[in-house]
Amino acid sequence: MPVVVGFEAYAGLARRVLAGPARLGRTRLVAVDGPSGAGKTAFAARLADALAATSDTTRPPVVHTDDLLDGWADQLSFWPRLEEQVLAPVRAGQAGAYRRYNWTRRCFLPAPVPVPVAPVLIVEGVSAARAAAVVDLTLAVFVTAPQPLRLTRAVSRDGPEILPELRRWHVIERAHFAADGTEARADVVVDGAPALPHDPTDYYCRILPGRDVTPPAPAR
Repeated sequence: MPVVVGFEAYAGLARRVLAGPARLGRTRLVAVDGPSGAGKTAFAARLADALAATSDTTRPPVVHTDDLLDGWADQLSFWPRLEEQVLAPVRAGQAGAYRRYNWTRRCFLPAPVPVPVAPVLIVEGVSAARAAAVVDLTLAVFVTAPQPLRLTRAVSRDGPEILPELRRWHVIERAHFAADGTEARADVVVDGAPALPHDPTDYYCRILPGRDVTPPAPAR
């Protein structure tokens, strides 16, 4: 299907989130999902910055699901840990806390990472916008990019020794997204590798079904 690709401001998306309903207790939950290496972490960070600037309050907490995985084998089965330690407490109006996984030591660190109750909570990572989360979500974002580029990004970040696990990871996440229908259900689909020049701090590239048209990038 032809697509429309255009640039939108993080500030506008922040306003959309703040105007949306709080479904995780008093908190607006934003999930930033998509395959490994697509650009989810950068997108979540820039949206958090925009939310802080737009609401003139403390930057919202960002939980990275990679920090909750018990190693490579826990790619999708970590969800009960996220629910128990983060989502359930925040839903009840209480602060959550989780232990961050150390990928070098291959264990969870003892110090808890607090997750305060805030107007917005961002959860970023593969399967963050899964069907089980829909009831709690104010906004679901799906970030995508070509597989060769995603592979190159991940290897540049973590080293070539992760390649065997990473290739297996890509197969599993691809099957998950197909079965879950995550991208089709997302409120916003983002191109994590836009070709046109733009200011990535303030703008992201949104993908919409429609005419095969690419508007010009916003002025710097």
